[in-house]
Amino acid sequence: MKITRNYKYKDVEMLMAAETIVQSLSDNLVELSVARTNWDEAYVTATATQIDNAIENYLGKDAKLDLRKATAQVTAVQAPALRDLSFLKRQIEVDFGAGAAATLKNLGFTTYLASARKGNQESLIELLYAFKQGLTAEIRAQIIANGTSEALLDRIVGYADQLKAANISQETLKATTKEVTEEAITVFNDIYNEVIGICKIASSFYNDDKLKKEQFTFSKVVARMSAARKVAEEPVE
Repeated sequence: MKITRNYKYKDVEMLMAAETIVQSLSDNLVELSVARTNWDEAYVTATATQIDNAIENYLGKDAKLDLRKATAQVTAVQAPALRDLSFLKRQIEVDFGAGAAATLKNLGFTTYLASARKGNQESLIELLYAFKQGLTAEIRAQIIANGTSEALLDRIVGYADQLKAANISQETLKATTKEVTEEAITVFNDIYNEVIGICKIASSFYNDDKLKKEQFTFSKVVARMSAARKVAEEPVE
């Protein structure tokens, strides 16, 4: 029998996006459980377990660990990175006066910070890499000379490196993928259809909340992952 797929994404990509969406469901369960009576802790756990089992059984025993590492690295960097970036921005504004705008633009703040503060992961990734690329020896020396801690700059640069490490974990996950069987495709289709159902209902519930709606838009979740990989793969001077 010919193996077919109902979904339009790669197996790893689809499962990673599905896991991310189920985590968003868990994070917003207090609100969403009111709108959907069968969406409770048991449902979230069962769906997450189904995805975990699919990753372990059909993509390799180490795949779940790699996925956890990638997810944890990206999640862990967001809050401290935004805190440090905001603190640095304020210092540059005070120290550089009229020249602050040009410096902030060169470091990526002007283009990406506002969106990153609203929870856009792709914008945070773009900002961190723009910062690392824009932080020339000359600009770094000027910032430090004005009184900013060198450790702060090093931490922000380090966040970009952490995201690159997350990308490596994702690529390792890809490398462990086994040959896809008919049984695996059936399981993957079941997961995809279940998560697409979650997306349709939750995105409708959050129709007036763009940021949360995007958390339940499958194509948006996949696009953020793809953007993260693309940015992390770019060489940094």
